[in-house]
Amino acid sequence: MTSYYPRSFLKLIIAGFLLVALPLIFAIVNNAVSIHEIVQRSQRTVQQAVEATKASGILIEQVTVMERSVRQFAALHDPTLLEAYENARGNFLATAQRMGTFRLDTEQTSQLRTLKQREVEINTSVEAARQRPAALTPLLSEFGALAGRAGALDDLGARVVEREVAAVQGMAESVQNFIMWQLVALVPVALFIVVGSIILISRPISQLDAAIRKLGEGNFETRIEVQGPQDLQHLGRQLEWMRLRLIDLEEQKSRFLHHVSHELKTPLASLTEGTDLLADQVVGQLTPAQHEVAAILKQSTQRLHRLIEDLLSYHSAQFQRSALAPVPVPLAELIARAGQHHRLTMANKGIRFQVDCPSLVVEADREKLAAIVDNLVSNAVKYSPEGGRVRVQAREADLALTIEVSDEGPGIAIDERERVFEPFFQGSAPYRSAVRGTGLGLAIVKEFVTAHQGSVEVVNDDRPGTRIRVRLPQPGGVRQIDPPEAAAA
Repeated sequence: MTSYYPRSFLKLIIAGFLLVALPLIFAIVNNAVSIHEIVQRSQRTVQQAVEATKASGILIEQVTVMERSVRQFAALHDPTLLEAYENARGNFLATAQRMGTFRLDTEQTSQLRTLKQREVEINTSVEAARQRPAALTPLLSEFGALAGRAGALDDLGARVVEREVAAVQGMAESVQNFIMWQLVALVPVALFIVVGSIILISRPISQLDAAIRKLGEGNFETRIEVQGPQDLQHLGRQLEWMRLRLIDLEEQKSRFLHHVSHELKTPLASLTEGTDLLADQVVGQLTPAQHEVAAILKQSTQRLHRLIEDLLSYHSAQFQRSALAPVPVPLAELIARAGQHHRLTMANKGIRFQVDCPSLVVEADREKLAAIVDNLVSNAVKYSPEGGRVRVQAREADLALTIEVSDEGPGIAIDERERVFEPFFQGSAPYRSAVRGTGLGLAIVKEFVTAHQGSVEVVNDDRPGTRIRVRLPQPGGVRQIDPPEAAAA
């Protein structure tokens, strides 16, 4: 396939345009030649008709002059009257000679030859009767017959012109039919060439687009190969180099994060254990000030531990974003489990957890969907006021699953609603939890929702609090589980 392509993409486009234009150019040139032939033949036919008609009229006119001169000579016996006869005869012979150069058919040529021969015979008789004018009287009827032959020649010319006109019309019809068949034949050929050119041009472009999309999605497993012109092949090799480089960087980042987390967790475990001992007054009685310092140390170690765990979770979400394992997931059970994870926190703050979800089974990656719901619920619980309510709603419509998690907290500022899904971004809303978050929860939600080809957004409405909507496509539809009592019935 590569050998079919020119050296550069520009040459490929030019070649495609030329191939598409070639049948049209052929048709235009061929039609122009055919129309030129018709025009030339029509011009020749018209010209010959005019000249033949004019020549025939001259012949008839000169025969009439010759007859009048002979008739006057026979009556008056004046030799000067034969001069007009000689002049008319000279014009007759010249016109007949010129007419012989025309493109005449066989019948016209025979008629013209007979006309010339008969004129010669009459002229011989006239020359013989110069001294006897009375002998010219019987010849006067011969001039009438000669004029009739000249008229018959004119009639033949008219019939020939009619035949030529009919031939030109037939030729025009043939050319018209040929043009129609030519169009019928050239349209599929042109379409075939257009489709072939589009395929040849779009194939390397689509390969580059697919390669760039996979790199953007974090899929570094597929080798990048681009077939096409050499400049696009070179670009494909550059993308392959980038893919290998990204794999190397990803591995380095992964090793770095694991090493750092390991190195941090070891002293962090000691700090956590020490602060717990201090807070529990195992090493001795603490004063109120010392007890406050111990509580601050314990809170800081918990936050540092959560920061390390969230950092590793976000890195895992980015690295595994394209690795989906869709399975049937009971949605209501998954939401209930997420509520159990935060049961103690909600109990301490007096938060009511409300679930509005029918018994649906969706196709999704179980772990990623659980992480989506868990992070949304965790975020809502953290920002909910004491005695507030966290509500989870789920519904299916238009082959998509919609999950909404809302709270009654301070809400998210309008200018921050797009940025809350960025890593490490923390809004300006007052925090209602003892341990401050890391700003990675909603970023992980964004990564996992994108992996499902879905969307996540902060809903803009006038209700207090925050409402986050997740929409996950379900091409195969959502299956609903029958309630136990209905199944029993």
